[in-house]
Amino acid sequence: MSFVQLLGIEFTKVKRSKIVPLIFIAPILVVVSGIANLSTYFTAEYKGAWPAMFIQSELLYAYYLLPLSMIVVCVMIAGRETQNNGILKMLALPVSRRELSLAKFCVLMIYLLMEMVVFLVVFIVAGLVATNTMGVTETLPFLYLLKWCGGLFLTMLPCLATMWAITVLFEKTLFSVGLNLLLVIGGILVANTPAWILYPYCYSGYLVSCSLHQFSSAASEITFEMIPFLPCAVLAFALAITVAVTQFGKKEMR
Repeated sequence: MSFVQLLGIEFTKVKRSKIVPLIFIAPILVVVSGIANLSTYFTAEYKGAWPAMFIQSELLYAYYLLPLSMIVVCVMIAGRETQNNGILKMLALPVSRRELSLAKFCVLMIYLLMEMVVFLVVFIVAGLVATNTMGVTETLPFLYLLKWCGGLFLTMLPCLATMWAITVLFEKTLFSVGLNLLLVIGGILVANTPAWILYPYCYSGYLVSCSLHQFSSAASEITFEMIPFLPCAVLAFALAITVAVTQFGKKEMR
């Protein structure tokens, strides 16, 4: 069985799950509430309305709502396999455990990408409504929004891989969810220390914090440096994927 076929099977497994409706909830909540709160301060002469609305919406989303929604997606994808001992039946087939785990992670990444697209579309629609209502004539900075959404997706990948590795390692769903929740909650605290580079759960939030500082000229000394971020992020991603791929199905086979 090729990897593409395996990927198709994994999508078929989650086809009737509630994952797709779920990935709409967090973006809609955070974008609509963020823009509604901030747009009341705009005047027709306001400059920088789009970046202000975007950063206002992204802060809570990047630190908490996006990681939390991905924890739920991880659990739902893993749960489809463990229901009715489905994982044991799957492992009895001539299918590589490692490829199976990798296919599930690819599905997870695609759901993350879908959620970022939903976030971008909802933000643009809500932003257009807000600017038109308040009489702001500022042009929609589509490339600016696309760049930061792309950054949010890429910086979230090491966190997503770690979440998946933790989901694979723990037999009890409660333990994996609890540990991931604890690590997400600690993200904003670690992001304010020099150790943020070692903590994948705060990468996306730290990126948004840097965009906030760039938007505010008073604190422009904080920037998102690709070095040492990139090597650390790649290493964290590779380690987490290695653990997830090598450990997947082991506890069920004991």
